[in-house]
This record gives sequence, structure tokens and C-alpha cells, in this order.
Amino acid sequence: MFLCARLRPGVSSSVRRYLHKTTRCTSAGGASFAHKDTPENNPDTPFDFTADSYKKIDSILGNYPEGHKAGAVIPVLDLAQRQHGWLPISAMNKVAEVLGMPAMRVYEVATFYTMFNRTPVGKHHIQICTTTPCMLRDSDGILETIKKKLGIKVGETTPDKLFTLAEVECLGACVNAPMVQINDNYYEDLAPKDIENIIDDLKAGKFPQPGPRNGRFSCEPAGGLTSLTEPPKGPGFGVRADL
Repeated sequence: MFLCARLRPGVSSSVRRYLHKTTRCTSAGGASFAHKDTPENNPDTPFDFTADSYKKIDSILGNYPEGHKAGAVIPVLDLAQRQHGWLPISAMNKVAEVLGMPAMRVYEVATFYTMFNRTPVGKHHIQICTTTPCMLRDSDGILETIKKKLGIKVGETTPDKLFTLAEVECLGACVNAPMVQINDNYYEDLAPKDIENIIDDLKAGKFPQPGPRNGRFSCEPAGGLTSLTEPPKGPGFGVRADL
């Protein structure tokens, strides 16, 4: 299946197309945008939204004006991925059907945003940031600890299908570097022992508490507050009485 975000000259973008396999289109980093049928990922892979998911879709579509259902493609793709665990091409085709839009338009979105997993991932998807702020706080050490702990490399999944490891760009928690995202949760201010404990908890079926691991609250200064240390004064504080 041709899943490139760019169409060849002269090809209409308004026509739903299921084309032959190709590897023409690749991202700048070398990752292929193209789909290749596999036994677990092909147009005949069983997928349909559950009754509960259809209710959620109706609620999502309520946020968009009449005639603009295609605007809901990202949240509906996300719903499909959460239901299935990842995003096979059959799920993309179902999203196109539900939203009444060309399948190519859905492919364009699914291949552009890295939050959509087009291949199976483990139950716990570990995404480690190694961009500059995290790198300066030894994200490389955290990455090596994860690889050694799980016995896998970046891009691999453990044999028990529990963990998948991915290396990603900035996740927007630079002040809490180094950090990882596991499914929907951020784990921040990590030391090697912290990530080992988190993995041990997940293996044991426990839910490790998200957030900083160095004792601070959220993204406050590591040494404690230096401002805003008192309760707000309330309305009118500091206003001259003769005004």
C-alpha cells in the first residue's frame, strides 16, 4: 500500500486509492512512509470499532461543524490505536470510512505523526528522550540501563511483548530531564536506579507513580521555591486607598 504523505504530480488527492506496494517515499531519517502487507497488517486484518468506541466517536464529532468530520481524524485515529494497541492499515481504512474522507488523507496523517504506531508495540511503550537537554542530564545512561535491563535495542520489543523501546525527540519536559514517556505517563528526573525500579514495577503488574523521581513537585526548582513562597494576597492588594 502506498502511504506517502506526498502524491505524485497529476494524481488527484480526492480519490481513495489502494495502490501497489512501494518504497519510494522515505522520511528524512530514512524511515519508510510506505506500507508493506504482512500477515498481521494488511487490508483484511480484522478491525472495527466497538460499540463504546462508536459512542466516543459521536461525542468527538460533536466538537466539529457540520460537513467537517475530517477534522476529527487525529482523535479518531488515536481512539483506533488505543482500542487495537497499534494502528494497522485496516484501522486507517475504517477511520476513513467513518469520517467519510479519502483513505489517502488518513494515511497522510498516520504516517506524519510519530505518535501513531503502524507496527505492533509492547504493552508498555517506553519512549526515551535523548534531545540536548536530556542528553546533558545523561539520558544516554538511562537508555543504556533500559537496554541492559530489558535485553533489547531501540526499536525492539521484548519476547514477552511487555516492553517496546523507542528513542524520540523532545517531549517537552526539559526542566525535568532526563525523562521517559511510558504509554501516557511521564517519568522524570531519572537516575539509572529509578528506571530500573519503574521497569520492575511494570513487570510485577504495578503502576509506578508518574512525575519527578528526585522529590520535587512538578517542575519547581530542584532546590525549592525562590519566589511565590507565600499565599496570594487577594484582590486589591497594593492598590492605593485614595484612588
